[in-house]
Amino acid sequence: MSGRPTISYWHLWTGADGISRLTQCTMTEFELKSMNAPADPQWQGTSFTGNMTTMVTVQPVGWIGAWHENPKPQWIVPLSGRWFVEAMDGTRIEMGPGEISFGSDQNCREIDGKRGHRSGTIGDVPAVLMVVQFEEASAPRSPCEFR
Repeated sequence: MSGRPTISYWHLWTGADGISRLTQCTMTEFELKSMNAPADPQWQGTSFTGNMTTMVTVQPVGWIGAWHENPKPQWIVPLSGRWFVEAMDGTRIEMGPGEISFGSDQNCREIDGKRGHRSGTIGDVPAVLMVVQFEEASAPRSPCEFR
């Protein structure tokens, strides 16, 4: 089996100043173990349990959302197409399948009509995203807490 994996993700979070920011993070803390014996071992990261909501959303071609905060801390996993996220600090990133992000930009302050982030599709096909929302307020919120 190959060496311990590293997985990059973007984290959209709110600083103490109430401004949303995007930080590129890396998960490195994986343990080689069976998901359920007798299944062969595989690399597993830290798991978080609790009530979660999972959905698939489709952003139409040309869609650009208004500035808003994530309703709850959530993983966003692009399944097809491309999309962008822009934070209040001016950072804009683009993602497609194989790239993931964690949005936890709650409690931003409004500045010049901006609060939280905006996002939208890129290109000539819809962006299909899987969203996994944490129901618990204790979900990680500080930058790069998923290790």
